[in-house]
Amino acid sequence: MIRPAPSARIAPASRIAPTSRIAYVNGRYLPLRDARVSIDDRGYQFADGIYEVCALVDGLLVDAGRHLDRLERSAAALGIVLPMARRPLLLVMRELVRRNAVQHGLLYLQISRGTAPREHAFPATLQAALVMTVRAQARAAGEARAAAGVRVITLADQRWARCDIKSTALLPNVLAKQAAREAGAYEAWLVDRDGAVTEGSSSNAWIVDAAGTLVTRERSPAILGGVTRETLLALALQAGWAVAERRFTVPEALAAREAFLTSATAFVLPVVAIDGVKIADGRPGTLTQRLAQLYRDNLPQERAAGVR
Repeated sequence: MIRPAPSARIAPASRIAPTSRIAYVNGRYLPLRDARVSIDDRGYQFADGIYEVCALVDGLLVDAGRHLDRLERSAAALGIVLPMARRPLLLVMRELVRRNAVQHGLLYLQISRGTAPREHAFPATLQAALVMTVRAQARAAGEARAAAGVRVITLADQRWARCDIKSTALLPNVLAKQAAREAGAYEAWLVDRDGAVTEGSSSNAWIVDAAGTLVTRERSPAILGGVTRETLLALALQAGWAVAERRFTVPEALAAREAFLTSATAFVLPVVAIDGVKIADGRPGTLTQRLAQLYRDNLPQERAAGVR
C-alpha cells in the first residue's frame, strides 16, 4: 500500500548550520553522519533495489518528471511497491534540496525492497526503504571537460540481461569505470558479443555518422533508457536533425564525424578519442557543441517538467 511521506523529525532548516549535509532516511531528515540503514536491508545484502540521480541547476531539479517515470518503471519491473506516491516523493526531494542549500549538484535517491532476515527469496509484504542525499558539484569542472572533450575506452559488456532497469547492482559498471580511469579515460563504452556499442558505464553513447545523422543505440533491455538521452532525442527531432536509433560498431564509431555521450551528471559531453584513436580532428565537434547548447537552452527543470 502506498503511504504518504512521514513527517520530518529534526530541527527546521533555519536551525541547521549551512555547512551541514542532510540525508533523508525512511521518513527522517538526518545529519549525514547520523544516517543509517539496517544491516539486513536487502539493498545492502543483495543489491535488491533501484535508484535515480537527478541533476540540480540553480536549485531546481532537472527532468524530474522523466526520472520519476523511470523510477516507477524500475520498481514495477522488480515488484517493489514504492513507499510513497509521486507528489509527496517530489515534495521530499525539494525539501532535501532546500535543507542542503545546494544550487548546482546532484540528488541521489535509492529505494530497496526493505529489511528482512537474509534469504534469497523475499517476503510477500515488505515496506520499501527510501534514502536520499544531495551533494554540490562544481560547474567549472564540467564546463572545462565539455570544452576539451573526453576520451573513452571500449570493453566487453558483462552486465546482466535487464540493463533497462535502473538497479543498484552496478558491479560490472563500477569495474568498467575503474578500468577507464586507470587507462586515463573518462568513460568506458561497452560492446556486446556482436561488436556493437551498447552504452557507457554511466552514460549513453552517440556518434554522428558521415551523413550527419545522430546515431544512438535503440532502447531495449540491453541499455538503460537515459533521461538526458530521451530529452536530447526529442529536442533534436524538434530542431529538424536527422536521428537514427540503431546499433553501431566500434569501427563505425572510430570513423565517425563526431562522438559524444549523455548523462544526468554531464548532460552532453564531446568524445574526442576512442581507444586512443582521435575522432575526426580530435576536438569537440561543432554539431555536438550545438546539441549541448540546445540542451542548455531548453533545460527541463522541474518548474516546466510537468510533474504530476
